[in-house]
Amino acid sequence: MQQHTSGTNIEHLIEGDVNVTPARGQWNSFVDNQEVKELLDKDAKYFLHQSMSTPCLDALKRCEGPYIESVSGKKYLDFHGNNVHQIGFSHPKLISRLKEQLQDLTFSTRRYTNEVAVAFAEKLVSVTPNGLNKVLLTPNGSSAVGIALKLARAVTGKYKVVSFWDSFHGASLNVVGVSGESVFREHMGPLILGVVRIPPPITYRGIYEGREEKALEYLEYVLSKDNQIGAFLAETIRNTDVQIPSQQFWQEARKLCDKYNVLLILDEIPIALGRTGKLFAFEHFGIEPDILCLGKGLGGGIVPQAAIVTREEYNAFQHISLGHYYTHEKSPMGAMAGLTVLQIIQDENLLEKTLHFEKYMKSALFKMQRKYSLIGDVRGIGLLWGIELVTNRTSKEPAIVEAEEIMYGCLRNGLNFKVSKGNVIQLSPALTISEEELQDALKILNEAFLKINTIA
Repeated sequence: MQQHTSGTNIEHLIEGDVNVTPARGQWNSFVDNQEVKELLDKDAKYFLHQSMSTPCLDALKRCEGPYIESVSGKKYLDFHGNNVHQIGFSHPKLISRLKEQLQDLTFSTRRYTNEVAVAFAEKLVSVTPNGLNKVLLTPNGSSAVGIALKLARAVTGKYKVVSFWDSFHGASLNVVGVSGESVFREHMGPLILGVVRIPPPITYRGIYEGREEKALEYLEYVLSKDNQIGAFLAETIRNTDVQIPSQQFWQEARKLCDKYNVLLILDEIPIALGRTGKLFAFEHFGIEPDILCLGKGLGGGIVPQAAIVTREEYNAFQHISLGHYYTHEKSPMGAMAGLTVLQIIQDENLLEKTLHFEKYMKSALFKMQRKYSLIGDVRGIGLLWGIELVTNRTSKEPAIVEAEEIMYGCLRNGLNFKVSKGNVIQLSPALTISEEELQDALKILNEAFLKINTIA
């Protein structure tokens, strides 16, 4: 048990906010709309309770652009969005295309193809590197990672996989077995065999803080000692608390995979599609994966849609099922959503817009860091930013209670985001957000810091 500044005991840090601080009780008192209260009570009555999903914060009636709106009429700028809102919520072009598709083909039976699924696959191949030209579609990210792991075993003939501690790749039983987040693995054993977890290259408060070469040494050590490792599964950039390895790290890791005949599987399910200022995060590092996993925003925040994109030379396993058992594999609705999302990103120049806003966010957040001693570290790229809060910049003790106070303070004033690892504020707005809306959000955030009086 770890003792924190307010006297609240937290058994261990989890992926999201902790829901046990005084700030949570104050938030419950703040929700005074009767209809909202009744919906929250019914939600608690009928849904299984689980970490990071319950108890719920509010009851929504609509979402549009960068906003979500409560049944009570309260609007929040949503800087979380479950990572599905790259093109914003309820994009009118996407809704129009999906309505048209509903009037045409709504489902594709197994062993039949359809025009929109083929067009979507063709589009995916056209925007990925030349070597990645084979696609499998699936309804969700966990399934995409599962397919990638199966394909890696088939290609290499090796069953073991390397992943990072604290990584997240999905919540299904097979995938939590290769992930590193403890909150998803507790009470779940025995899990998948052959997983080798290694410390990640963390720039702040990590075991290899500022020493990425040690992470590379560890990676090479395990690859050189075990000839049954066939895959290295990793988030190109860790989404939840925004950990960004260097270009050198990824280029050296790519070389190690080639040296030891290990497939590099990059999970970009939450961070692809423009979030980092490029369509895919790996483009920042001058590398290519052997298998790329996509999802979340691929469905435009409306239809569940995910995919893997991989190499032509791996197309040698027609005699086994890699992913056909997903009922909605070639969903016309999902394919139309994915195809339209990619078109909107291009047509609305969202990559250029994101790079412009990156400069604004960097300037504003580093200014806040200089102002507030509570902010130990700021890191980000594109429109994905993490603010790590510490009680003391020397000891770097995580400021969990303070992070919750700031989160609930922002919620009261109309800004929604998630807290990761207990003390990292993660900011991930819609790429379609306006500059004025971005300014409004940062003003709310600044006021929340001011309220708890942490001037440096």
